[in-house]
Amino acid sequence: MLSFLGRIDRSLDILIPVTTPLAVALGLFLPGVFSPFRPFVILLFAVMTFSGALKLTAGELGNAVKKPVPILLFFFTSHILMPLIALGSSSFCFTDSDIITGFILLFAGPTAVSGFIWITIFKGDKALGLTLILIDTLLAPLLVPATLFIFAGSKVQMDMSGIALSLLFMVVVPTILGVMLNETTKGIIPSVICPVLNPLAKICLMLVIAANSSAIAAVINFKDPLVWAVAALCITLTASGFLLAKLNGIAARCGRDISKSLVFAGGLRNNSAVMTIAVTFFPEVTVLPAVLSIVFQQIIAAAMGKLIVKK
Repeated sequence: MLSFLGRIDRSLDILIPVTTPLAVALGLFLPGVFSPFRPFVILLFAVMTFSGALKLTAGELGNAVKKPVPILLFFFTSHILMPLIALGSSSFCFTDSDIITGFILLFAGPTAVSGFIWITIFKGDKALGLTLILIDTLLAPLLVPATLFIFAGSKVQMDMSGIALSLLFMVVVPTILGVMLNETTKGIIPSVICPVLNPLAKICLMLVIAANSSAIAAVINFKDPLVWAVAALCITLTASGFLLAKLNGIAARCGRDISKSLVFAGGLRNNSAVMTIAVTFFPEVTVLPAVLSIVFQQIIAAAMGKLIVKK
């Protein structure tokens, strides 16, 4: 049974570039099926985060923070440079403040837990990758509202405490619980429940994406040139995030493994968390960048891995 679940989990890992766009399509074209899951999105997301956190240890965090330069580079690029670029480029391309806010929110979000899968595939520094995921996740309730306030605060009304509280329950609490459980049981409980929880978490991810996509099914129109313009900018900015992260590693003369981890941690965003925040606290059109980013992000990650990492 466990070997069967393991095969399913590995298959779902490989199929990430396919399953995430598929979940968006299911939500958009079958909103009646997936909209009932919307009240459970935060719970489903917490299951996903908890599953990823069970693989984290405090020791890995301690080892990685002994070399702070890569961590500082990551935070500078991910939470200062990319939101600033997103603000400037979206303001140049669009006049709708809600769409501009959507782009800022997309690049204010924490790094994606799925980045660890890519770091593992391309043999990057796993300890650094896990550390960046852990620190960025724990700081998300502070960084996301702060970034939105700095770059979009004067243009839109935001429930800062609500955003922070949602991130707290979706990512921070399950992360702390997962790490504590791993540490206190010396990895025994994670080794027992992860074979079941890992594929379940990936199914939860698809349900979260489909449920959130169903919320904007009535307002998104693929015949509208605006949708394709937003998609084009999403692709451009996402690819730029990977390239900037690569340049960071080169500029700091980081080792090859560290550079790989920086590329995937810096290029990927937890856009399912961003989409949940956007659906909950902002107008429908604000969700558009996050939805379209989900369609392309994992495909871009695979392409960037071939182009700028493997070489």
